[in-house]
Amino acid sequence: MNRYTVTLTEDERKALCEITSKGKHNSQKILNALILLNCDKGEWNVNHSTNEEISHVLNISMRKIDRVKKRFVEEGLEVALNGEKRDRVYAKKVDGDFEAHLVALSCSDPPEGFARWSLRLLADKVVELGYIDNISHETVRRTLKKRNKTLAKERMGNSPGTKQ
Repeated sequence: MNRYTVTLTEDERKALCEITSKGKHNSQKILNALILLNCDKGEWNVNHSTNEEISHVLNISMRKIDRVKKRFVEEGLEVALNGEKRDRVYAKKVDGDFEAHLVALSCSDPPEGFARWSLRLLADKVVELGYIDNISHETVRRTLKKRNKTLAKERMGNSPGTKQ
């Protein structure tokens, strides 16, 4: 396994100490700051701790310590504290046209033998009618929920209790 040596400057140490002692920060950010402060082998660190001691005191795995050290050495302090930004982009399945068909279908009479439309029935029916290739009942739920929120706001209009 590669060994990464963390060497912090005085300014970096001050910033990390501030993160761990003041303000509101994400718990993982504080944990990463504590890891970096304890792994520091620079001239500003008085007492250096081993990975075993750090993992025991902070109750974390050795692997997490190695990952934080690696991110610090390879990508810098900001990435080591906050993690990497995710670039994944999801393609939207639901557009306005499909949403209109789904709402119209959900307002129509349910199939024979059913008292009302279920999310799974709606998902199966829109695929059967060819509005979309495939869709989960969860996506149907989110779409209808979003639509209900929009309708509720329109119904409220400019009543005195609403904020503009």
